[in-house]
Amino acid sequence: MSRSPIAFPLRIPFVEQLGLELHACAGGASELRVDLKEAHMNSWEVAHGGVLMTMLDVAMATAARSLNLDGPGVATVEMKTSFMRPAEGELRATGKLLHRTSTLAFCEASVFDGDGQLCAHGTGTFKYVRALPAKGRQLKALQRQDGPRAE
Repeated sequence: MSRSPIAFPLRIPFVEQLGLELHACAGGASELRVDLKEAHMNSWEVAHGGVLMTMLDVAMATAARSLNLDGPGVATVEMKTSFMRPAEGELRATGKLLHRTSTLAFCEASVFDGDGQLCAHGTGTFKYVRALPAKGRQLKALQRQDGPRAE
């Protein structure tokens, strides 16, 4: 996996705000990282569970899209998360596409801490979608990045 971050294929302001960096997105797999800051912490001064769940969700979604980055987006249909240990330091999430149909992707992801210890694991089902319905029966299109495609 890449040591340097690459551009996310889609613009996701929430992910940008969290500081998540994409390091790989190809062949049914993905990797992303974040160096934890104070804003990521819970009252125990370890990563908030929402940060871990977001990392799992984004790792699975990018793995689901990695076979066709110019194709449809994905929407999370369901997700299960198990937390194993508190997460500290630089976190790394790996996502894997387990199976896909023409409309659904079945994925798994894990988050590891700076020592390589497994902190959280998740599985999820994602629906491939080209646009989302919005208010007034309008469709919202994917917000693609203008940069080079992730490899």
